[in-house]
Amino acid sequence: MRRFLVNTVVKLAVAAITGYLLGSINTSLVVGKFYKIDIRKHGSGNAGVTNTLRILGKTAALLVLAGDALKGILACLTGHFLAGETGTIIGGGFSILGHNWPVYFGLKGGKGVLTSFAVMVFTDWKLAMVTLAVFMVVVLLTRYVSLGSIVGAVALPVAAVLLNRDVKIIIFSVLLGLLVIMRHRSNIERLINGTESRLGRNQGDDVKR
Repeated sequence: MRRFLVNTVVKLAVAAITGYLLGSINTSLVVGKFYKIDIRKHGSGNAGVTNTLRILGKTAALLVLAGDALKGILACLTGHFLAGETGTIIGGGFSILGHNWPVYFGLKGGKGVLTSFAVMVFTDWKLAMVTLAVFMVVVLLTRYVSLGSIVGAVALPVAAVLLNRDVKIIIFSVLLGLLVIMRHRSNIERLINGTESRLGRNQGDDVKR
């Protein structure tokens, strides 16, 4: 029994470390290097797909979208291979932490929304689709991506409870939701002050290459 527990802990630790290192590959910062800019120094300052879209355009944003989703999925796959559902949650969760606080980029990353969505798709796709639907409705009505992300973060644990998911998934959903909201503190302040940028406003023509 003791050997089994030690083996499980080791596998979960490997899933966590692998997930964090994968998550730390912040795609927007990598893509930004090809444009010779640090995306964190332009626009909203966020190292994510929305700011990349505003500053560098659609092609760069698509590359970031694919990369941020892929690393979350790879982290989940690794965790699942090592330790099943628990490994999936640990690996995916740590990939989100890596995205937000990347070891390769001075612990200054993005908000983790896209990576969180990819992890939820792998963990529970129905919950992910409910959250995506809420996000899209809010963005379509308001054109505020940040508001859609915040409302989606609130909807995720609510949907987990309403759909009778097990305690493990509910706790994970609550933690993900809280993390997304916490990372949007500056956006919340700008929304309250009426200074938040809407989707479609291009702030980055001066830095495009």
